[in-house]
Order: sequence, then structure tokens, then C-alpha cells
Amino acid sequence: MSQIETGNSSAIIALDEKVGAHNYHPLPVVISEAKGVWVHDPEGRRYLDFLSAYSAVNQGHRHPRIIGALKDQADRCTLTSRAFHNDRMGEFLEQLCNYTGYEMALPMNTGAEACETALKMARKWGHQVKGIEDGKQEIIVVEENFHGRTIAIISFSTDPEARDGYGPYLPGFKIIPYNDAAALEAAITENTCAFFVEPIQGEAGVFVPDPGYLKQVREICTRHKILFIADEVQTGFCRTGRKFACHHEDVRPDAMCLGKALGGGVFPVSAVVADRDVMGVFAPGTHGSTFGGNPLGAAVAMAALDVLEEEKLAERAEELGEYVRSSLREIKCSKIVEVRGRGQLNAVVFEDDFQAWDVCVALKDAGLLAKQTHGNIIRFAPPLVISREEIDHALEIIRGVFEKI
Repeated sequence: MSQIETGNSSAIIALDEKVGAHNYHPLPVVISEAKGVWVHDPEGRRYLDFLSAYSAVNQGHRHPRIIGALKDQADRCTLTSRAFHNDRMGEFLEQLCNYTGYEMALPMNTGAEACETALKMARKWGHQVKGIEDGKQEIIVVEENFHGRTIAIISFSTDPEARDGYGPYLPGFKIIPYNDAAALEAAITENTCAFFVEPIQGEAGVFVPDPGYLKQVREICTRHKILFIADEVQTGFCRTGRKFACHHEDVRPDAMCLGKALGGGVFPVSAVVADRDVMGVFAPGTHGSTFGGNPLGAAVAMAALDVLEEEKLAERAEELGEYVRSSLREIKCSKIVEVRGRGQLNAVVFEDDFQAWDVCVALKDAGLLAKQTHGNIIRFAPPLVISREEIDHALEIIRGVFEKI
């Protein structure tokens, strides 16, 4: 057993580096306790969490209602596999369908699994329902996408770090520019079965498309009889000021990929939701997951959904997010090019050649945790339970660091 001195962050980081694969480059901070919007390191220093585990902690760290559901269910039954029914999955999926407005749901565990499920569903729908010859189904995706890191998904990634060295790549995908409805229209062929897109690109730096883009996408997909599939893993569950980012344009995709905050920051839970005429292509044995729909995850997810609604977190995100963006725009820093976002998914974009890593380290040293993406962009996405007073404290930290750049 490892003997790490209590309260020694350096030793913990050194052990991680020694025995863990180096597939991440985390900030030099160790989180050992968390509650609400605050986290602590082993030495007792506290930080405001402005990443929220990439939107998985929308309800805040260790929300008492969600932790209570976890503990209660852990005392009853945790896993049955899908070889048997359990007494929580149906109740969970009914609540999820009611929350999202779709007829059916297929539960998985991670966001990447949800996206893989949607890709398989689209291909099978294309063959069985649209009549495309099996093996010729084509799915249209966009540049700078991020849907996970599986072999299928990185096959249509345009990020060299995610893609290079993992060939041969899976065929059947056509990549077009994001935020370009005309490019979608031009790319559709008789073999197209779906368009797969993030309503707001998160990993690309919180890229919000032009007003009307999603409405155009919906109209084009309907006219050409192809599926419009929205990846709402990061943007869903109130993060952008609506239940789902597509709701900003009153758009209803044919299917949505869900994850992250569905597990309340406690347990990995994901799902694909769609109506029966789309989801019905799955038959016994054609897709599955040992842990998907497990009773522990189901109990947690139901509590997570309850918290989102009862605490009106979408409304809070909308109101406080606008306040955050307007305050960030007032900061005097010549390197800042743009502040953008929706709800509590926001980003500060610096000049193209700017490296924001040192800024994130400086924010950490000042008591706030955030992470850069694409080198020159810093995302700010706190738990949605954050108060106005805590946001003001965070803005004071950010202003102090940014104005020294």
C-alpha cells in the first residue's frame, strides 16, 4: 500500500505521474474535499470551482439530496446487469423522458457511450427505415467537434491530438464547417442518414453559432428526411440557461445525447433520448451495457433531475451568466479578443498566439480553478448553484489576474 503523507499535494501528484498514464495534463492542484462550489486541497487551501468537471457538477459538489439518494440505494441494490429487470430503471427513464419530451431512452454510462449509441442508432435507422444499403450509411459532422475519444469518434475529429496515430479510421463520416447551414445542405446525399452536432461547441472554446443556425439545421434535416442528432452532453441540464441548448431556438432534434450532469456529479450516467420511430430500431442483443441503467445510477439521476427543476437552475444560469459575461467584458486586458457564451458556459478568448496555461495557474494560486482549451481560451463554468456573492468573489480574482497580464 502506498504511504503518502497526509496533506502532501506534491507527493500525491508525483505518485499520479509515476503510475498513471500521461494522457492528461492537469493543473498542479489536488482536490481532496468538495462541497457546493468550493473544493479543498489536502493542505486545507480552498478554491472556487469554475470548471464543474466539464459541466458534470451542475448541481454542485455533493448535493445532499443526490448523496442521500446514492446512500439509500446503495443499501438496497447497486447492480443487476441488463440480464434482469431492476426496480429503478423504468422509473428513471420515465422521468427522463418527461423531462426531455421524448418517448424513449436508452441508458448508458458516459457521454462518449451515449454518442456511440446515437451513431449506431442513426446507421441502423438509415438502413432499416430510410432504406440505405447497409455499409453505405453516411453521417455528417462538423469541424472542431468533440464527442469523446473512442475510435469511431476520433475518426471524424479534426483535432490532431485526439486523432493522430490512431488509424486506420472508421469510414462513413463527412466533415463540414460548423455554423454553416449551406454547407450542410450541399453535403447531403441519398446515403445521408444523420447530422450530428453540438448546439454549442464546448471543447472548441464555447463557440456559440449564429442565431437561426439550429432552426435552419432542423428545417434542412426535416426536408431531406435525415436525423438531426444533438450532442447535449456538456450543454444540457440547464448549463446554458435552458434545459437544453437547442431550446434557445425552440428546436427539437430527432435525438439527443445526454450525460455529465445527469449523474449529478456523483455517478456516471448517460443516455440517448428519441421517439419510438427512431429508437425502435434497437432489438434485443443489438446494443447494450452491463452497467447501463443500473439501479444506483438510476436513483442518483432521478435526484439530479429533481434538483435541476426544484432549484430552478436553468433560470439561475440564465440570469447570473449574463452578469458574468458583462462583468468579464469590463476587465481591462489588451490580450482579450472576445467574451462569449450562454448561461453559465462562458469563455474568454485571448489573442491567437497567447498561451493561457500560466494564467490558469495564476488563477489557481489566487483561489479559482479554471482550465484553458485550444491554448488561448479559458472556460468559466461554475456549478449552477453558485450565489451572486460567490460570483462577485470569483470576478474579483479573475480581474486581479487578468489585469496583470
